[in-house]
Amino acid sequence: MNSRDVVLGRVRRALADVPRDEGPQEAAVPRDYWTTHAERSDAQRLDLLAENLADYRALVHRCTPARLPATIAELLSARGARSVVAPPGLPAGWLPGEVERVADDPSMSPRELDALDSVVTCCAVAVAETGTIVLDAGEDQGRRRISLVPDHHICVVRAPEQIVDSVPQALGRLDPARPQTWISGPSATSDIELDRVEGVHGPRTLEVIITAPGG
Repeated sequence: MNSRDVVLGRVRRALADVPRDEGPQEAAVPRDYWTTHAERSDAQRLDLLAENLADYRALVHRCTPARLPATIAELLSARGARSVVAPPGLPAGWLPGEVERVADDPSMSPRELDALDSVVTCCAVAVAETGTIVLDAGEDQGRRRISLVPDHHICVVRAPEQIVDSVPQALGRLDPARPQTWISGPSATSDIELDRVEGVHGPRTLEVIITAPGG
């Protein structure tokens, strides 16, 4: 008996009492675990998210909604970005007029995407306890690859409504049928000697703008 047979045998024994026609959603799963580790105010939740994002080497900026277009323009100018890929639902007034807005076109090749300077998206939800931002291909986020190929990603998080404390709370807001991208800082990996390399499988630079009425 090889390893494959051993593993499959264990699976069959574990499923021996499960009816063949039972679907995965038909059996209730106890979910009595904690959904958060603390009670936080909106301000505390925002601060924790910003702290954990920075710990993952994301560049965090805060501004009011009215100041958002100017903040995006400043970040693109500092980067020297002249072309930006944007999802269809991104408000037109968010990008400066001197920057070329490139539509999220399914026919665009990865090479063409890689030639663009930046991408600007919104998010579906952000997790304060883990410093994680989740995209789910919504109209203001676009297809998954536009947030993975360009080397510079600006992501807008609306506070307080898009920030939750924990991963279980985030999952409760997400549709499992939608494609999801979970981002904790810029793309990075390390070899056996712990030499960190950024930009391996996603943007080398992640800038997060948290907009809140108080700035």
